[in-house]
Amino acid sequence: MKSKPMRADARRNLEQILLAARDMIAERGPDVPLDDIARRAGVGSATLYRRFPDRDTLFHAVALDALTRTAAAAVAAAEEERDPFDALARYLREALELRVSAVLPALLDMVEPANDPELSPVREESARAVRQLIADCHAAGVLPEHVTFMDIVMMLVRIARPLPGPLSAEANQELARRHLELFLRGLRAMGTA
Repeated sequence: MKSKPMRADARRNLEQILLAARDMIAERGPDVPLDDIARRAGVGSATLYRRFPDRDTLFHAVALDALTRTAAAAVAAAEEERDPFDALARYLREALELRVSAVLPALLDMVEPANDPELSPVREESARAVRQLIADCHAAGVLPEHVTFMDIVMMLVRIARPLPGPLSAEANQELARRHLELFLRGLRAMGTA
């Protein structure tokens, strides 16, 4: 039996909840109160709980959404950018904005993307697309062969994680953007050296 299409307002609420949860997990960790997520999403707590009856269900949906968006960003970068390094840089910038590298590590105690039948294929698709971006850079000679998938992914995780202390979410995100640009400049310089 086919499921009924979601109403526009329900789809908008779902998107707002997922985005608010993603951002608040990145900023405050997985213990953030669900009522705070609902408030940031601009929906009532009842709306959040109707869609996500518990924390595990919400966090699973956040992980799936983040992985899906990241895979799409990698594929789009590869298809739409002519230069392999520009494609990799575009992907990294979009992945930083999607906050997947800050959110997924925070959720690892609750969500296991590698062992989840719904998350695992999306995770593999995302990794495959990113590995291809890196391979394209290696083939074009714009990224040294010794720079690996794990180097790129781990650096993005390190850059994306908020710094401890009194910095606002906006200041943290601005620093992350700046640090990513420094990282990209360093990678580009290594590729042309």
